[in-house]
Amino acid sequence: MTESAGRGPEGGTASDAVGALILATCAIWSLISAAGRETRPEGVLLALLAVAAGFACGRICGTLLPVATAAGAALAALLMALAWRHGMPGATATADIAPGQTGAAAALLVLATGAACCAAAASRRGPLRAALRLLALGTAGAALGLGSVAGFAAGLGVLLCSLAAARTRRRLLGLTGLALATGLIVATSWAVAEGALPDGLTVSLEGQLTRNRVDLWQDAARLAGQHPALGIGPGRFAELSPTAQQSLGSDGKPHSAPWQQAAEQGVVGVVLLGAAFGWLLYVLWRSPRTTSVALTAGAALTALAALASVGNALSFTPVTAGAGLLAGLASARRPIGAGEPCGPDADPGPESDPGPEVRPRPGNPRTAGAGGRG
Repeated sequence: MTESAGRGPEGGTASDAVGALILATCAIWSLISAAGRETRPEGVLLALLAVAAGFACGRICGTLLPVATAAGAALAALLMALAWRHGMPGATATADIAPGQTGAAAALLVLATGAACCAAAASRRGPLRAALRLLALGTAGAALGLGSVAGFAAGLGVLLCSLAAARTRRRLLGLTGLALATGLIVATSWAVAEGALPDGLTVSLEGQLTRNRVDLWQDAARLAGQHPALGIGPGRFAELSPTAQQSLGSDGKPHSAPWQQAAEQGVVGVVLLGAAFGWLLYVLWRSPRTTSVALTAGAALTALAALASVGNALSFTPVTAGAGLLAGLASARRPIGAGEPCGPDADPGPESDPGPEVRPRPGNPRTAGAGGRG
C-alpha cells in the first residue's frame, strides 16, 4: 500500500472490484431465492441498480466538481423530501399516506444533511463552509416539520459527527465505531422481535416503535426460522404475514431491512446486506478524500442504516440511489491540482490545511540562481 500527494492510497480498483462482486452476488442470490416460486425480485434488482448507478455518478461528478455536486445533491434531496412527502416513488400501498413515506423522507433528509456536510468539509472557503453547514442544520430541522423526531436526531448526529471529524486525523477508528453502532442497532431490533430484552425495556421500545411494527418483525422472525436457507422469496412477505394482511393500508413489508432480508432471502441475504454496508465503509476508509469527508459520509450512511433497521427507507429508489451517490462523492478521486496529501489513516482536513505550498520548479533558471544573487 502506497500513498502519493494529491492521490491517496493505491488499491481503489480492488475495492471497486469487491463492490461490484458483492452487488452482483446480491442480484444473483435474489434470483436464486426467487426460483420456482411466485415472487417479485424486481424491487431488489431495482435497488441494487440504483445503488450502482448512484455510486458511479458520484464518482464521476465528485472528481470534476466535488463541492458543487455535493451541495447540489443536498438541495435536490431536500426538495424531493419536501415535495414527495406523501407520494415518494417506490410506495406500494394504496392508502392516502403510505406506510414508510415519512421514514423515506427522513432518510432523504439525512442523506441531504450528509451531502451538505461533505461539501462543507471539502470547501476551502470559510463563508461557503459556514453556509453549507447552516444548510445542513436547516435540512435536519426540516425532519421535524415532517413529524420525524428520529430523522431530526439522525440528521443532527450527522452534523455533529462532521464537526468532530474536522479535528480527526485517523479515520479507521471512527469508521469502526460507526460499524459497531450499526451492529448494535440491528442487534437491538432482533432482540425486540425475539423478546430477549427485559420486560421494562421491551415495553418502552414498543411504545416508540408501535406494536404493529413489532408484530411485523415477529412474523418475519417466524418466517425466517421456517425458511432459513432460501427464505420465502422476494416480495412474498405480504402473502405470508398475518399482521401485514390485517393491517389497514399495509405495504406488505416488515419495515426493517435486516428482517426483510432474513424472511425473504434467508441467512445468506442478511450476510450479503451486511457485506454491502461493510463495503461502503471500506471504500470510505480507502478514499483519497480527506478524513472529514470520509467520516461525514460514513456517519450519514450509518444514520441511514439505523433508519432502515427500524423502517422502510430502503424500499424507495431515491433513497438507495442517494446512498450510492453520497458514497461515490466521498470516495471519488481528488481533482487535479488539489494540493494536500491524504490517506486512509491520517490527514488534517480543510480546517487545519495551511493552503497550497508554493515550491520552485526544478530546472527553473530564475529560482535556481536566486541564491547566488545579492
